[in-house]
Amino acid sequence: MSYGQEPGGPEQHRDGKPDGRQYPGGQYPGGQQPGNGQQYGGWERPGQQYPAGYQPPQPMTPEDQRLWATLTHVGGIFFNILVPLVAYLVLRDRGQFVREHTRVALNFHITMAIAYFAGGLTSVLGVGFLVIAAAAIVSIVFGIMAAIAANQGQFYKYPLSIEFFKP
Repeated sequence: MSYGQEPGGPEQHRDGKPDGRQYPGGQYPGGQQPGNGQQYGGWERPGQQYPAGYQPPQPMTPEDQRLWATLTHVGGIFFNILVPLVAYLVLRDRGQFVREHTRVALNFHITMAIAYFAGGLTSVLGVGFLVIAAAAIVSIVFGIMAAIAANQGQFYKYPLSIEFFKP
């Protein structure tokens, strides 16, 4: 018997029953539980979406969803694509309202990033500076309008936005 093992081996307790204490999350070496003949690879068990010990994201209250949707739109004004991207990746499973607002903000700010890039390329011709100025004004005005709508609990769809991420 090696160090730390009880009689009956590491998979069984003294009375011959499986000992769940020794394997976190009920996992056994090789992914097989003793006695039942079923094999699971790692944490993939029927009906289990997350690994053992992980808590799925909890839905936010409507007030929190409105707050985060508003902050996503305002953050998009100052940081263009960065804030909507992070908000979409982090908050999309926390509620339908915040999911929709982060999705439309991300789509709009990707479109604005394309406009800034096109303006940068054509600035050599002199026209690009007008494109960059127009994109900045459009981003500020529509971002404020979207933030106000989100704060009031209303959905908002940006005009001039390409749908990269569909609902």
